[in-house]
Amino acid sequence: MFIGVPKETLLQETRIAIVPNTIKKLIQLGFSVSIEKGAGVKSYFLDKDFINCGAKIVTNNKVWECNIIIKINPPTKTEISFLQKNTILICFMWPNKNNDIVSLLASRNITTFAMDLVPRISRAQSLDALSSMSNLAGYRSIIESIYLLSKPLNGQITAAGKIYPAKVLVIGAGVAGLSAIATAKSLGAEVIAFDTRKEVKEQISSMGATFLEYSDKYKQYEKILKNNKNINANIEKKTICHVLKNIDIIITTASIPNQKAPILIDKDMVAQMNPGSIIFDLSIENGGNCELSKINKTIVTNNNVTIIGHTNLPSKLPIQSSKLYSNNITNFLNLLYNKHDKKIHINLKDEIIHCMLITYKKQILWPIKPFIQKNKINNHYIPPVKIKNKNVYIQKNFNKDVQQNNMFTFSIYTLICVLICYISFFIPPITILHLNIFILSCIIGYYVIWNVDHKLHTPLMSVTNAISGIIIIGAILQMNSNIFIINILSFVGILVSSINIFGGLAITRRMLKMFS
Repeated sequence: MFIGVPKETLLQETRIAIVPNTIKKLIQLGFSVSIEKGAGVKSYFLDKDFINCGAKIVTNNKVWECNIIIKINPPTKTEISFLQKNTILICFMWPNKNNDIVSLLASRNITTFAMDLVPRISRAQSLDALSSMSNLAGYRSIIESIYLLSKPLNGQITAAGKIYPAKVLVIGAGVAGLSAIATAKSLGAEVIAFDTRKEVKEQISSMGATFLEYSDKYKQYEKILKNNKNINANIEKKTICHVLKNIDIIITTASIPNQKAPILIDKDMVAQMNPGSIIFDLSIENGGNCELSKINKTIVTNNNVTIIGHTNLPSKLPIQSSKLYSNNITNFLNLLYNKHDKKIHINLKDEIIHCMLITYKKQILWPIKPFIQKNKINNHYIPPVKIKNKNVYIQKNFNKDVQQNNMFTFSIYTLICVLICYISFFIPPITILHLNIFILSCIIGYYVIWNVDHKLHTPLMSVTNAISGIIIIGAILQMNSNIFIINILSFVGILVSSINIFGGLAITRRMLKMFS
């Protein structure tokens, strides 16, 4: 199988689909790789770098003769005319914007895989090129915003006075949003993040950012808001509007692939912002989250707010973005390639292939049909069971669970009663007294230790050396017993206490060295 990597012709595109490091892996799989002459120059990869890794440098005409063509951007109509029949094309396709390109590919019997349609499942994470590029885009958006910002990002205390840190608002906590949060926070900014999904609150907080929530008067209508997009968008605007006056940089990332981005910042909201503020609209390719943003343009409003609408930010980091995309492609080819037959195997029953395949055998498979998971044993789909009376079904199962729990609880109580009777009849009174003291000491010790704040665990380890010393003395005294089981238990007690003593001494020593 022959892989061809042509030069990207899109304006301002600097990436290449395959880098030298991954060529060796592809050759080991059984592929032969051909690179168009000068394809990697803008990514700082020279032709000799590809040759040293085992690739061939060919002309533009020759590269399109390969069985598999790997690109970054969708092919132009001219490039499609170069494709041979039955060729496999792998690239970003954006089929909702390129219906004519998709139709043309299908008419020429081209098998097309769209890298922007990788399903969001754990098995597909290693080939999720969209996430790889979004991660870099989030980072770059902060860097470019700082360049245009009229103040430093981090706070400082100088002889001339205090400089307060810049405030950054990130709208949308997806891959790009989280990357922007991490970058801004690491550079010393005060970061606020907004997302409609509650489950990302923990991720945002773990990065040191503040999660912007709906106000209390809207929380009670949360279920209704989810079903009404227009009302929901208005509530989101009002929530964002509360913090706009104090924000220096806004990064908007709220967008779903192959869908129009919602307008979350209108012109009235922009008018409320302070002069010198920055809005970077990362979702501009899907329409943008800011009403005033324009694609591939930087505009300044009447109140001196700069709105950036740059696209293709990963191309401004060509070395790293090319490496990440190349790794994603290699992982995808590893999924497609059958090592035994040494052929590409298109398994339509695989969820990843099912979601990414948009043209196959002159058919257009976009929009993608929902993937139906089949039973692995019988290899057929099992429909969900329909329950006529759902309340009765739930009540029966609930009663069954309660009955099982009651039986288990009754068994435990019965066992405890039997043990108490055994202890009262057969064990000497002095032993029962010692057992009661032991149980009470366990309860007291548990609550005393467990309620200690986690910040005091280190000095606590130091203090417990005294307790462990008492335990180890008692265990040593029991070693003289003639009963084997007592000797074993004494040895275990000495061993465990010794671990605590030596560990506590080591921690105490490290703690004291901090003050020396």
